[in-house]
Amino acid sequence: MYNPISCEFFDQLNVAMQRKIPSTIVYLKDEETKETVKGIVLTMEVKDGIEYMILKSSEKIRLDTVLTFNGKKHREE
Repeated sequence: MYNPISCEFFDQLNVAMQRKIPSTIVYLKDEETKETVKGIVLTMEVKDGIEYMILKSSEKIRLDTVLTFNGKKHREE
C-alpha cells in the first residue's frame, strides 16, 4: 500500500529539482535493504497512484520508501 509523502518533503523535492541540487537519498530498496544514491532529481511522476522521483541517472525511486533526503529524515526505518 502506498503512503503519501508529506507536503514538506514534496516542497524539498521541488526545490532540489528547480535548483538542480546534487542530492543524497537513502531509501528502502526492499523491506530489509537500505540503499544510498547520489544524484540530481530531474522530475517526479505518478504511476498507478504511486509517486516516484526520477534521477538524472534514470533511476526511479518510490517516494514512500525514502528514509532521508539530503540528511533530513522523512520516515522511520
